[in-house]
Amino acid sequence: MEMLFSKSRSLNHFLQYWRTRKCWHQYYTKKSAVISIQQKCFESIKAGELQLDNYDEDDQQTLNFPGGRVPITTRMKFISESFEKRLPCYRVLDDDGYIIPGSIFEQVYNSTSVKLYSTMVALQIMDTIFYEAQRQGRLSFYLTSTGEEAINIASAAALTPDDIVLPQYREPGVLLWRGFTLEEFADQLFGNKDDYGKGRQMPIHYGSNKLNYFTVSSPLTTQLPQAAGVAYSLKMDKKEACVVVYFGDGSTSEGDFHAGLNFAAVMESPVIFLCRNNGWAISTPVTEQFRSDGIAIKGQAYGIRSIRVDGNDALAVYSAIRAARQIAIKEQRPILVEAMTYRVSHHSTSDDSTKYRCVKEIEQWRTEKNPVTRFRKWIQTNDWWDDQNETKLRGNIRKQVVEAIQAAEKVEKPPLTDLFGDVYDKIPSNLQEQERFIRDTIKKYPEEYPSDVPV
Repeated sequence: MEMLFSKSRSLNHFLQYWRTRKCWHQYYTKKSAVISIQQKCFESIKAGELQLDNYDEDDQQTLNFPGGRVPITTRMKFISESFEKRLPCYRVLDDDGYIIPGSIFEQVYNSTSVKLYSTMVALQIMDTIFYEAQRQGRLSFYLTSTGEEAINIASAAALTPDDIVLPQYREPGVLLWRGFTLEEFADQLFGNKDDYGKGRQMPIHYGSNKLNYFTVSSPLTTQLPQAAGVAYSLKMDKKEACVVVYFGDGSTSEGDFHAGLNFAAVMESPVIFLCRNNGWAISTPVTEQFRSDGIAIKGQAYGIRSIRVDGNDALAVYSAIRAARQIAIKEQRPILVEAMTYRVSHHSTSDDSTKYRCVKEIEQWRTEKNPVTRFRKWIQTNDWWDDQNETKLRGNIRKQVVEAIQAAEKVEKPPLTDLFGDVYDKIPSNLQEQERFIRDTIKKYPEEYPSDVPV
């Protein structure tokens, strides 16, 4: 015991030192054993209770700063800007759809696996046909999830209906998994009177209160600090649910990314930050966005547990999100997941990505590293799928999407009055004035006003 006291300047320091560890009875074991025990005891730990992992026996002093005790060293040493090795990427399926030996993953059985695959195919076909409809001039704008189907569907499958989703804009597959119909997608894209947003949003700005899916918002990254707050409300209400917020690698260059992570960490909000690192922020590659080793490593700076996962591996994404959800709810803490993938499509119908990247590279990802194809190989290996099922599925979905488009085109647009409602209990005078101005303009120039919009 005398030797132990020599490590502290006072009895109070000694007691404080061991309270934060709760492992004092193990002290007399070898130093390596102590470190091992501490690591197990402190897998979850608040910022103010961090253990002194690399405490040097030659440095005898510590200082108690606001936020926790810090060891003192006489050696001036700067922290390296990066680790010697890159953060590994969790993977279960190889490129040929076989389980990698030694993989630890959540078991997914026949019915769930087939539903996962069928929904990925539905998303793939839906994207293709809606994209073509925009090119035909029937839609004003569209944006696909090509190459990122596994992130969409597998992450959605790992959640429960009570979990709240705050999307970016490349996650329609989450809605598709939760039961949003092809007709509902088409109604939003055409902005007709059955659109939940009453035609006041751009196409692909879906939302569903019933399905706990916040409406897509155009400004980049605003959903991250919002997600931290929504998750904190779940925490206050003691709900057995979490929030999942989606965003791309480009969003990490925005201030809201850092504010959202820091807020969630400090408030210990049960939120999963799911980053789709697809390599491109429109035309800006990740090499011009940051110098860190991707996104997952950033979580450590905020005291957030993180993981990097192969976003083109549906089993890996499903397993990682299932585990992340359990940690977020059980331990009431945020989790950062970086899903590595590639944006095979153009950023949107307003973009031509061949102007800034190689066509050969795009095609390699489209064919050799296709997440839908990889998962199909796995379910076929298990004798859960065959070519006959494939042909029937794709034919049915194509027919349903085309019928949804044809039906949505025939539905009339929302009336003009909807442009001014749903915000104020009593419409203020400035909005009343704007409505009068629009109506007067329509009377003056009726031929310039769309005939399919009720006045």
